[in-house]
Amino acid sequence: MMPNIDRLLIRLTRIPGVLYLWRKFPIGAVPTRVRFALWPRPPYAYGLFRAAELAKNLKLDGLSAIEFGVAGGDGLVALEAIAEEVSRYWEIPIKVYGFDTGEGMPAPCDYRDLPHVWKKGFYRMEVEALKSRLKTAKLILGDVDKSVPPFLADPTLLPIGFISFDLDFYSSTKKALRIFTGDARTTLPRVFCYFDDIFFPEFACHNESVGELCAIREFNELHQAQKLYPLHLLRNTQPHPAPWHDQVYIFHNFEHPLYCVNVAPTDQRWGQLPLT
Repeated sequence: MMPNIDRLLIRLTRIPGVLYLWRKFPIGAVPTRVRFALWPRPPYAYGLFRAAELAKNLKLDGLSAIEFGVAGGDGLVALEAIAEEVSRYWEIPIKVYGFDTGEGMPAPCDYRDLPHVWKKGFYRMEVEALKSRLKTAKLILGDVDKSVPPFLADPTLLPIGFISFDLDFYSSTKKALRIFTGDARTTLPRVFCYFDDIFFPEFACHNESVGELCAIREFNELHQAQKLYPLHLLRNTQPHPAPWHDQVYIFHNFEHPLYCVNVAPTDQRWGQLPLT
């Protein structure tokens, strides 16, 4: 997007009601709609768009996108639709997967699973109803502790570029983070992630000793060359700051053979500060 157009759109969307109407009728090119969060799931669109851009710049043959914690399926359906548009824009294949028990949440293991917030049976899935809504996304049912290893071992797996973690529990999220323990071919050097349960609901009192934040902290403590960090100050680069900007993390594999490949845009304006 040209800087002067970007500046104009930012100013226009600060007029009361304009951004609401644009989101209700989301016209425009894919990059513009990503930048102004004109999607039912803005963090999914942002993360998958950036992941596809990275895969394209690395000259890869495609990428995978994952949702951990599918429940009713609205998120997976949205991810599938976003992947279709992003794939078409970047001209790169994207495969979408959803991991879930299919039976709702298991019983909490201990205080780290925040049993004062969630309990066994929450978010039960209507499996056949959801399958009828999906076009190309693959639903993988069962305990992620058992389903992730064979998934990573599949030689046809396209490198993972985006993941939404929406498993609520510390214990389930810790298991799901095994997705990053495969060899380098299974992921991009940097994977865009969205963690749904790190600030809401307020009475959960999220912190690094419980929930998803605890699982992230322990992952970082256990791995020297693979880390999960927030995308620093993302909200400062976006036209309209939103809570989800603080929920975007990047998985870094510093030992990935493609980590140091230069992917800087050839446009010399890329280094300019965001226009506001």
